[in-house]
Amino acid sequence: MLPVLKGIDLTVTPGQKVAILGRNGAGKSTLIRLIGGLEKADSGDIQSYMSISWPLGYSGGMQGSLTGLDNIYFLSRIYGVNPSMVKDYVSDFTELGTFLLEPVKTYSAGMRGRLAFALSMAFDFDCLLIDEGLSAGDSRFTQRCRDALNQKKEKAIVMVSHSQASIKEFCDQAYVLHQGQLHPFASMDAAYQFYGNCH
Repeated sequence: MLPVLKGIDLTVTPGQKVAILGRNGAGKSTLIRLIGGLEKADSGDIQSYMSISWPLGYSGGMQGSLTGLDNIYFLSRIYGVNPSMVKDYVSDFTELGTFLLEPVKTYSAGMRGRLAFALSMAFDFDCLLIDEGLSAGDSRFTQRCRDALNQKKEKAIVMVSHSQASIKEFCDQAYVLHQGQLHPFASMDAAYQFYGNCH
């Protein structure tokens, strides 16, 4: 079996904003899941000295049989945060209303994305992982997501996105993941030039 990622060496410091570019199937989401602890690497190790979010908008960590509200309480207990504060934040942010009393498995993909994004933002992680996580709903909700991220300017970010506008808005350093290897670039323009030639 061929490795998806080879010899990856990535250091993210507090407050650093890193973009990872790459074609579909390059392994960007795999890398994000490894950083977030959702997958285990076959070799090598990942050391973290910051609290790291799950990928923003990732709904895989929610229990489908539980209501949205029960998921809020469950995750609040895991992270040791006041559940009523998280509930108020998530309820206001998602505007899901009484749907929070329904099982998450009955939600549409957009509703799950809203809940997952709001939950990600409700906890005070040092490093935010974003895997195309700014597209969880309509344009008004997308703008709300962008505004919420802008309020966390002091946090580190590792972002995977096909949106050049999002990457240029939130990131100050870029890597290109190509043929399993991570290539660092001093400027966004240089990264995009290399990315444009990747086939």
